[in-house]
Amino acid sequence: MFRQTAFGMALSTLVLASGLMTAPIPGNNFTKKNAHTQSFNTSSQAALSNFNSQNSTLEKLVFEQINQYRASQGLSQLTLNANITQQARIHSQNMAKGTVKFSHHGFEQRVKAIPLKYDSAGENVAFNIGYSDPAHQAVVGWLNSPGHLKNIQGKYKLTGVGVATNAKGEVYLTQIFINTR
Repeated sequence: MFRQTAFGMALSTLVLASGLMTAPIPGNNFTKKNAHTQSFNTSSQAALSNFNSQNSTLEKLVFEQINQYRASQGLSQLTLNANITQQARIHSQNMAKGTVKFSHHGFEQRVKAIPLKYDSAGENVAFNIGYSDPAHQAVVGWLNSPGHLKNIQGKYKLTGVGVATNAKGEVYLTQIFINTR
């Protein structure tokens, strides 16, 4: 099933959300950056049970396209981090399953669950259905959105990308950005 969006793209849906932390997170190594909070399932086995090679390919495409954009702007390349990717995947899986709403709820917990010392973190999420290249559509949407673009252009060193697709064909994408100390 295809839907029309506020962007006026017929036959497809692309919904975007951006999160950037701006206040310290108590009890972690995080020193800068407001997050939405909600309890969140960190069980990686349960959340990743539907992970497949197509989602892995989409994750790689998002990572490559974001780094291509950063390079075109004279920004340093991001390094993919497995721990960050795991948290991004869990969030995408939870949204795809309907365990959590499409949002940044739980962002603080996701960042706390990453075993890194860091100064700042950001998150972009996207949801789409009906696109032949959901990774590209998410990146294009993020680049055309000031909040998402700010995260993409941010002074981050590490990233992780997680993608989940549910039985309805809805694709959920999460990219987390981290600046380590």
